Amino acid sequence: MFRQDFAWGVASSAYQIEGRDKEDGCGKNIWDTFTEEGRVYENQNAYVSCDEIHRYKEDFALMRLLGIRAYRFSLSWARILPEGTGKVNEKAIALYRDMILEMKKNGITPYITLYHWEFPQALQDRGGWLNEDVIGWFGEYAKVVAENFSDLCEYFFTLNEPQCFVGLGHLSGVHAPGKKMEIKETFQIAHNALRAHGQAVINLRKYAKQEIKIGYAPTCGVAYPATDSKEDIEAAKKVYFGFYNPIDNWTWNVAWFSDPVFLGSYPKEGLEKYKEYLPKITKEDMELIHQPIDFMGQNIYNGYPVRAGADGEPEFVSREPGFAKTAANWPVTPGAFYWGVRFLSERYHLPLYITENGMSCHDNVSRDGRVHDPNRIQFLDEYLSALCRANDDGADVRGYFLWTFLDNFEWDKGYNERFGIVYVDFATQKRIVKDSAYWYQKVIESNGKELGMNKQETPILFLNPVFTHNIWGGTRLRTDFGYEVEGDDIGECWGVAAHQNGDDTIREGIYAGKKLSQLWKEEPGLFGNVDIDRFPLLIKIIDAKDDLSIQVHPNDEYAKVNENGSFGKTECWYIIDCPENASLVIGHNAKTKEELSDMIHQGRWKEFIREIPVKKGDFIQIDPGTVHAIKGGLMILETQQNSDITYRVYDYDRLSNGKPRELHVEKSIDVITVPAKSVEDSVKSAAHVEKNKLNELYSCQYYKVFKIELDGKMEFEQEYPFLIMSVLEGDALLNGQRIKKGDHFILPNGYGKVELQGNLEIIASTI
Repeated sequence: MFRQDFAWGVASSAYQIEGRDKEDGCGKNIWDTFTEEGRVYENQNAYVSCDEIHRYKEDFALMRLLGIRAYRFSLSWARILPEGTGKVNEKAIALYRDMILEMKKNGITPYITLYHWEFPQALQDRGGWLNEDVIGWFGEYAKVVAENFSDLCEYFFTLNEPQCFVGLGHLSGVHAPGKKMEIKETFQIAHNALRAHGQAVINLRKYAKQEIKIGYAPTCGVAYPATDSKEDIEAAKKVYFGFYNPIDNWTWNVAWFSDPVFLGSYPKEGLEKYKEYLPKITKEDMELIHQPIDFMGQNIYNGYPVRAGADGEPEFVSREPGFAKTAANWPVTPGAFYWGVRFLSERYHLPLYITENGMSCHDNVSRDGRVHDPNRIQFLDEYLSALCRANDDGADVRGYFLWTFLDNFEWDKGYNERFGIVYVDFATQKRIVKDSAYWYQKVIESNGKELGMNKQETPILFLNPVFTHNIWGGTRLRTDFGYEVEGDDIGECWGVAAHQNGDDTIREGIYAGKKLSQLWKEEPGLFGNVDIDRFPLLIKIIDAKDDLSIQVHPNDEYAKVNENGSFGKTECWYIIDCPENASLVIGHNAKTKEELSDMIHQGRWKEFIREIPVKKGDFIQIDPGTVHAIKGGLMILETQQNSDITYRVYDYDRLSNGKPRELHVEKSIDVITVPAKSVEDSVKSAAHVEKNKLNELYSCQYYKVFKIELDGKMEFEQEYPFLIMSVLEGDALLNGQRIKKGDHFILPNGYGKVELQGNLEIIASTI
């Protein structure tokens, strides 16, 4: 779990939310120019954006109400120093000081970022980041920040995402200042930015009014292993810190921008690969860049899978068709969060803050006036769960800053992307808290315990049945139910089974391929943490082409002593189909044990056996000690204890493989109940039950059995330890998934609301 002082926060940048005021004294920055040139989506600009310079008090109050504890925000360099150097804009100082005080009043710890791309246009006109004077310019700005805000703020980040402002701003020209410069010039810009970072660290510490902590917030997509094999992990790590990008996208790199800051040198691989483009790099440069800092930040949104190739070199793995994407078309890859954090921690050995992470969604205000964003909740839950696992595995994770609090101006995308957990109507400036904000509040309050990783996942457990071939079996399990099993003697479909003689596997989902018995032991929460050493029930569909043997089952006490600790066998039957004038053997006609023994030993079977008429839809409870047999032509669903203990009393002298089947005469006599239960107490009709309802047919100490006749729609709450369901006819939608005749599945503990729509017949059971 996360440490008790974990910083749960949100992040933003000044330009994306602040807006402008004619009297604010703010200088022009490169993004103002970029928008004026019409280079942003639909010619949009940030002159108003979220109007934060006028609304910060209400927004910080909103943060407090939602439990936000930390806020990473940037100061606008051009607002504080309108010309980039020289005269300080005192209105900006007063504004930011009041903002910080307001944060603290609302219980929010401020984390200041010096540079989140608000580069003064006046300095851009003098060469911008390409001019080596930028090191002094940025150092001067850091001095002003330390002098004016270090008494109120303890935590500072220098640069945000140099990969982006170097690459997108100066190589591809997608971001401000929109340059497409020579590759050699971009390496000079990157080197200048890192030296500027070092100078900022020096000046922040030198002019701070109290002891402060300083970090740095780079970014990059994460190469993560396609599998958990040692080889794939090493391949992914090699790519993550390596140099596999083409030169025209060279800035999208981790090691080049992090090794100098955290380790004191550029990576050797990069120095060799890029040598024709590099500026002069001196020992003094590296000492400046490699200033002692207190923590590292990293912005992580997504990644890409990598595996080890046959030759030992990394291979890039294609994403699966239809892979999950955000509204910005970014892949959803929570594995990148886990491995990115692990790789960074193992390489740099510093406390880590996730300084940005979030998701753009197609958010709209619903008719109820709220903004429902379940996709964002799922995204955040998966990513934060991955972060928690990395933390549990040894990474020193100190905080998480969700991008972002308010929907805002998303750089070249304008207002086309909504990353906020608070919706902003940009026409009216009305704020509406999204569902994800309330979810995040619960996560913060629980310090991560509310994350999905700490809760049992409760998918529908669809099962692959096991089939048996029997001397009396037929073909209807294939022809009527569509099961793909060969043979003309298919006697039983073990639809829900976790027995040594037949153990179903989970068909799909996160538990796909696991045996039901394995899942019972490994994931007891799925079954209500029931204190039983094995899965308690067994559900069969039986197709009797011929008569089954006359048999009886022992109770628990007898089986425990005589059958190596097995369960006894209490069972019940639901007649799926039968011919007209069908009958079953239920009970016997002996009045005493002595008469019972005589009838059996003397073979007086016509006197002994009691046949009773049955019809489709009848329900029969078979207690231990009850003589019984299924007659040919019947198809039944059997719900029973998880036991295969059967004593044959009589088998019509049939041969199997040329030999009579084994009988268990003396054990049968031991356990048969005398006299037998009356016919009236044994059989009841369940052919017509109330439609669209979970109708209870029977309840005993071992199971409850229900029937559903769905004709249209119904819903109910799954409130049992687990609920087994076998579809005998028809099809329907169950919470959006189609179920059909022949499906057997389990609704696990805590599954919640069940919504059914269609026409079908189900027999359900639980304990």
